[in-house]
Amino acid sequence: MFRNYGDSSQDPVYSQVVELDLSSVVPSMSGPKRPHDRVAVEDMKEDFQRCLTAKVGFKGFGLSEASAQKQVRLSYRGSDYTLSHGSVVIAAITSCTNTSNPSVMLGAGVLARNAVEAGLTVAPYIKTSLSPGSGVVTHYLEHSGVLPSLSALGFDVVGYGCMTCIGNSGPLDDEVHQAIEENELVCAGVLSGNRNFEGRIHSSTRANYLASPLLVIAYAIAGTLNIDFKTQPLGVNKEGRPVYLSEIWPSRSVIREIEEKSVLPAMFQEVYSNITSGSDAWNALPCPETELYPWDDLSTYIKNPPFFQGITRELPAVESVRGARVLLNLPDSVTTDHISPAGSIARNSPAARYLAERKLTPKEFNSYGSRRGNDAVMARGTFANIRLVNKMVGRAAPRTVHQPSKEEMDIFDCAERYRSEGVPVVVLTGKEYGSGSSRDWAAKGPFMLGVRAVIAESYERIHRSNLVGMGILPLQFMDGQSADSLGLSGTEVIDILLPETLVPAMTVTVKVNGGEKEFKALVRFDTEVEVTYYSHGGILHYMVRKLVA
Repeated sequence: MFRNYGDSSQDPVYSQVVELDLSSVVPSMSGPKRPHDRVAVEDMKEDFQRCLTAKVGFKGFGLSEASAQKQVRLSYRGSDYTLSHGSVVIAAITSCTNTSNPSVMLGAGVLARNAVEAGLTVAPYIKTSLSPGSGVVTHYLEHSGVLPSLSALGFDVVGYGCMTCIGNSGPLDDEVHQAIEENELVCAGVLSGNRNFEGRIHSSTRANYLASPLLVIAYAIAGTLNIDFKTQPLGVNKEGRPVYLSEIWPSRSVIREIEEKSVLPAMFQEVYSNITSGSDAWNALPCPETELYPWDDLSTYIKNPPFFQGITRELPAVESVRGARVLLNLPDSVTTDHISPAGSIARNSPAARYLAERKLTPKEFNSYGSRRGNDAVMARGTFANIRLVNKMVGRAAPRTVHQPSKEEMDIFDCAERYRSEGVPVVVLTGKEYGSGSSRDWAAKGPFMLGVRAVIAESYERIHRSNLVGMGILPLQFMDGQSADSLGLSGTEVIDILLPETLVPAMTVTVKVNGGEKEFKALVRFDTEVEVTYYSHGGILHYMVRKLVA
């Protein structure tokens, strides 16, 4: 960085040089199921309509041409509306990244002001929200005078921190939810967060797109993804005149002028000078003065975790995995949101049954993210994503098949049955296993289910390391091999033969059905430290033994 740019001899040597033509950069969104599937805004309508009828996958929903044209009447608060595939039902300017960026936040405010002045509105059934990344944002939105316009369109400040992006939008109104579910509509969420993996945003939005705060406003007004902003109006005003996005889009100079007047250093000083003070509600919480935390056996939020049960002072011998059953046979790109969802707890899930047994009503279930201090809830929530596709079941559902009974059941219930039978379990999966947000419970949860090993085609880097940290063996199929190519369906009995001495990047033999077939797999211990962690049963056991040594 600090060099004479006129002296080429001081230029650093890079392993790869990437050139970007700035003139090729265009307004873009990403979706409908992954944050790295970029779509230019000008192509959004065509791309989404192509996704509707494309084969089920990251860019496909598998609808027929006829069903893709479905329209449904929605009666809501005394008025009639029409829902179809692509109808926007969630529009959220939500925390992360750009909601602390004054330019885009003020831009969204100015766009909202212009829209209100033009007579545009947002349909009342669309769930709108504004959850900035900082309290400072509220200050400069108020100072600039745009907050009332945002509120007029339904974008009221609902709080600060992770909201819709992590699945905390809350339920849709019953009429909307029922219309979507009964007619199997591919409705949409548009949000300014940075994650949109399947099942993460909301169970009723099968298509979710990441966008700038300004585009969230635009799509909320339009109410649909089936719009070309260049040729179609956002809506009509009270006089019936069509209003186009280009008419109300704020210029950079206008946004810059407002930013210079409204984003003041004193705002940051005021908010952050009190950051350690806490609110009155926070300060009123009772704080025990005991040296150790007094666990409350009746709490459904915080529970003494079982991670140290059975730990011995002595380092245990390395044991092979024998007689294991396949708990799941998963496809490519299974994310941490598939493995350990953080959003709402479905009413028919094992976690819901657990909470209901403790006299909680559905409105009190809250989310997996809020109950991450309760291992009983989180274990039941592992692989509970409603969009999870298990090849052993053949459809999207948090279900699996017990072997050899062939009985289909919830994944947690199946894992518990194997545990009662003294049978270890493994997971078969494809490429990029564990991609998405780094999440500790995506490793803790499988550990709680008794998963001894994962056999994948490839891993996301951090998640692979987290598996090792929980004492789960990360194996990788050899190049060119996969569960499918080896003829593995998930009905097999698996033996993983481990030597007494483990080393990084070693290969081991995996036997199928007692030796009916076998294959080699790469052990993804990438460092000596990871070998040490695994040998101890995970990093937690390693640290305890180190403390008492």
